[in-house]
Amino acid sequence: MSSPPVATVPPPVRTTQPTANVEQLKALLRTTLRISVTDGRVFLGTFAGTDKQLNLLLINTDEYRVGPDAGPDALDGRYVGQVMIPWRLVVRVESRLEGGQQARKYHDSDEESMYT
Repeated sequence: MSSPPVATVPPPVRTTQPTANVEQLKALLRTTLRISVTDGRVFLGTFAGTDKQLNLLLINTDEYRVGPDAGPDALDGRYVGQVMIPWRLVVRVESRLEGGQQARKYHDSDEESMYT
């Protein structure tokens, strides 16, 4: 027996252009980011995107512990693979500059720093 036909609906056509903030975020895709979180951990991985709540998704990620309670193995870190970091835990996001590029300051629509 054959299965009944399935109706598919094409995705809606975008009628507005992405904002400057979205374009800046897209420019970071597939770049290496270092993300510090509130409990002192640092994640170093490839930026793969965000979700609607602005949680950050990293792939090929290593986790490091920083601080007095880090222990003797802290410098080695550990491979955690794919990780989702809740935005509310993020303290700092850093990106490596490629040769010859100048640092760019990113601001949200309220003209406040993105990483404060």
